[in-house]
Formats: sequence, C-alpha cells, structure tokens
Amino acid sequence: MTVETILPPVEVLAARARSRWPGESAEYRAARTALLADEIALRRQIERVAEQRRALPPGPLVPGDAYSFEGPEGPVTLAELFGDKDTLVVYTWMFGPQRERPCPMCTSLLSAWEGETRDIQQRVALAVTARSPLDKLETFAAGRGWKHLPLYSDADGTFSRDFWAVTPEGDDIPQLLVFSRRDGTIRFFWAGEMDDLTADPGQDPRGAPDLMPLWTILDATPEGRGADWYPKLDY
Repeated sequence: MTVETILPPVEVLAARARSRWPGESAEYRAARTALLADEIALRRQIERVAEQRRALPPGPLVPGDAYSFEGPEGPVTLAELFGDKDTLVVYTWMFGPQRERPCPMCTSLLSAWEGETRDIQQRVALAVTARSPLDKLETFAAGRGWKHLPLYSDADGTFSRDFWAVTPEGDDIPQLLVFSRRDGTIRFFWAGEMDDLTADPGQDPRGAPDLMPLWTILDATPEGRGADWYPKLDY
C-alpha cells in the first residue's frame, strides 16, 4: 500500500524563505514571494510529470539488430549502443547529408551536453546520431572542441525515418529518444512529442522541461529568451 505524502501548501513554503536582498522594497518582496510559490508549484509539477513518465506501461518492442550505425570502431547495432547499461538515450542531431553545417540550435544543446557526457554515462548509455557520414560528424566535432560525445552515423536513415527524426521530404527533426533493455528485451520507452502542432501562440515549438541550459539561464533574465533570437555556430 502506497502512503501518499501530504505536502505543505506552496504559499506556506514560500513564506518560510529567508532570502532578502539589499534595498528591496515591500512591493518587490511581496511579488517575489508570490513568484516563489509558483516556482515551488512548478518544481512539484516537474516531479509529478517525471513520475508519470517513469510509470508508462511497456513501450513497443524494438529488435536490437534492426538498426545499424557507423561508429568510431565500425558498425554497431542498436543493442550494442547500450553497452553495459539498461537504458539508452539517443539524440538525433540535425546534421543530414543535405547540410554543409549542422543546426545551430542542436549544436548549442550538444555543446552543453559535451561537458555532461561522462556524468550521464554513469547512469545510462548515450548516443548522438545524424545522417551525415561519420567523418563529417567527427570533423565538425573536432573543430568545436568536443571530445566526449559519442557520435554515430545513421547513414541509410532507416533509424531516423522510423523514429521521426526526418520528414518525408528529407528535412531533419531533432529527437530525444529513450530505449530500455530488460532481460535482453529492448523496448521504446519515451520520446518528446511536442512539435509545431502542439506549440502555444507566439512560441517556438519546444518540449518541457527544456533540454537546453541556454534557455534555462535566459528565462531567468529580464529580457528572457526573446522571440526571434537563436544561437549561431560562429560569432
């Protein structure tokens, strides 16, 4: 029997906060405390959604040898990407063969993940796939200073097509895909499904929580992320 934890109202927790800032007005403090209550509510919602995600029923079966990628050591199957882990996270990088250079947004995200790769790999297996040849991916990665992101080429595009990482017209789509392996059986577990059809007015299509540290930082500023600013490959 599961015992449900009764949480204090968010307003009660917000009122307990002790932070005070030099020169703040009563108006600022009242508004900040009200915002803090909403921030606590958001934290709880993130936890609820994560718990709901973890409780998903078993996803569709995926044959471990159904997909092959080109890696630094040669061809590898989807099953081999797991290594000794039970969970595999795959990010599909928008760097198809039609592109001379990759998507700046994907690249900004992966630049942040580069520094987290070895931490992530303590818990799960990680792979970054793209449809361009491996040497093209590695050449760009070296110029970017990436050393740890595990890059793989989905040269024939079968994996990308089956898992919604490319449109019928051949355009790249970024995807975060999660697969599980239990008792030797591989299943699709979860992927982001928010797109332009689920976007709110005036916003770029994006999932939640946002995977990009860039936006997390900018969302904490007075200017916000902006409606028409995007990272570039070069400055």
